[in-house]
Amino acid sequence: MTHAAVAAPPGPLADNRTRMRGLVAACAGNLVEWFDFFVYAYLAIYFAPALFPSEDQTTQLLSTAAIFAVGFLMRPLGGWLFGWLADTRGRKFSMMVSVFMMSTGPLLIALIPTYAQIGVLAPIVLLTARLVQGLSVGAEYGTGATYISEIATKGRRGFFGSFQYATIIAGQLCALGTIIVLQNLLTEEQLSTWGWRIPFFMGAVGAVVVVYLRRAMTETASEKEMHSKEAGSIKGLLHHKRAALLVVMFTAGGSLWFYTFTTYMQKFLVVSGGFEKTTVSTIMTCALICFMLAQPLFGMLSDRIGVRTHMLIFTSLATLFAVPILFAIQSATGPFQAFLLVLAGLMIAAFYTPISGLVKADLFPPSIRALGVGLPYAIGNAAFGGTAEYVALWMRSTGIETSFFYYVAALAFVAFVASILLPNLKRHGYLDGDGRIEENVAPGLTKVLDPIAHRA
Repeated sequence: MTHAAVAAPPGPLADNRTRMRGLVAACAGNLVEWFDFFVYAYLAIYFAPALFPSEDQTTQLLSTAAIFAVGFLMRPLGGWLFGWLADTRGRKFSMMVSVFMMSTGPLLIALIPTYAQIGVLAPIVLLTARLVQGLSVGAEYGTGATYISEIATKGRRGFFGSFQYATIIAGQLCALGTIIVLQNLLTEEQLSTWGWRIPFFMGAVGAVVVVYLRRAMTETASEKEMHSKEAGSIKGLLHHKRAALLVVMFTAGGSLWFYTFTTYMQKFLVVSGGFEKTTVSTIMTCALICFMLAQPLFGMLSDRIGVRTHMLIFTSLATLFAVPILFAIQSATGPFQAFLLVLAGLMIAAFYTPISGLVKADLFPPSIRALGVGLPYAIGNAAFGGTAEYVALWMRSTGIETSFFYYVAALAFVAFVASILLPNLKRHGYLDGDGRIEENVAPGLTKVLDPIAHRA
């Protein structure tokens, strides 16, 4: 059966100003959400001693990394629940609900008493907060990617989509900037005792601003699609098993690469590279600024050469250079050398990040698009992206740290295989093509996917 491509509805969205307002509203929530997530990752080195009893730094960091990873386990539930809401009640409704949840997690963390005050309840409250955050982030990505792909015009979807990851990076930069300011205003003792709580309060307040911005969003889902039989259903998603499997494969390599060179890199440069915490904050800030500015440029490039070509470039470079780059960072002799190496890893990621949401949204019809983007992505991200830091630290603690480098390369290769299997979305995607994805998943190679998809 052939499905016609469905563009954004006419009317209000024909106005470019309305499109831009929708883009800002979608991305503002993304920024606040990821500010909260990255603040946790970057401040773990300060609050771990307050919330966990061990005297060993690596053990404390493993504990915080485990809870960081557990938060990601809620993302499939968030991807399913909010994907269903977005496909049956509308993208705007789903994104408004997620904003209200957004402020709960950071507020809980900001108010946690220390381990010395309440004992084992401290890490339990931390875990609860991370589970709420994980649910919320599972909502934001799938619905946000769907909404942005639907408000964008043909030939500019890569450019529009680039702002989703640009605001993820902006959230990181805001988190890093906040930490740098605190590091300069407070002593290390003050940061470790109470200063680490300040950014979590900031994240909770930021969600209030997002509520205001999203009130004016224009809905992109049509009444017909929201009331169709397949809308937001797992049964409907199972009709597109191959597309869902491709999303999981893309996400496995892409998310692992992204989190390795962003959240984990902050710790890797300290515990393996031997750099001071403040020096690492500066290195990462400079590298991430370059990475953020590159997003729209790489997004425009994808509009010219196509998302499949972009994915092939990213996955091949990641497969080939993961091990050499990580070995080089481990033995870097100075901050500038470390900066160049981290930047090299991020520039490879820039072939993936601007089109990450777009390539997934193009694989599914509107009635199950938010679910199709959100749930398989959340599964891949929970299994490989969210666990990146924990796996890396665990391998370090067992004396096989360099095995992690090969693990990153292996998952990049999995994403490379998915890129080869991807059809020409300009001809067969659901946004601009004829919607015949299932019939055109790399003709001649579908037999590779079929057995896997049926087992899944």
